[in-house]
Amino acid sequence: MHAALDDIFQVSSVSGLAHTIQLALAPAFLLSAMGIILNMLTGRLTRIVDRARAVEKEFTPRDDPYHGHQVNELRLLDRRMRIVNNAIFLATASAVVLCTVVAVMFLAELVGFSFARTLATMFAASLLLLIASLVMFLVEVRVAVRAIRIRDELLELG
Repeated sequence: MHAALDDIFQVSSVSGLAHTIQLALAPAFLLSAMGIILNMLTGRLTRIVDRARAVEKEFTPRDDPYHGHQVNELRLLDRRMRIVNNAIFLATASAVVLCTVVAVMFLAELVGFSFARTLATMFAASLLLLIASLVMFLVEVRVAVRAIRIRDELLELG
């Protein structure tokens, strides 16, 4: 019975199984970094939403001199929310693809199928999605920094 299972799963030894697990789980270390990135992105989204709610709570009528500033800030916050939401989507898609790669790699090794080209393509796709997410993060940071300009007179520069 034991030999029959080894033949089905093409695992001839415990060390062979350990090697299979190592191959399948090596990309999984990238998942912890993705988790940190997703945590950071959701934290940024939370702060943006909180700020938008604060501005909405203090929203003034159209004839108030501060109204235009509030509208501009809400537009900016809306843009930032969309950018961060897209970054979260891309990072999550990257993690899903990477999890699929790990699972298929492990199963393919166990049953003796070779999906090397497909797995390599999926891994590359996961990395490209992660890169796109990080680019979106960079765009959002740039939008946020550009929006916060401190006047020179407040900095007492001269």
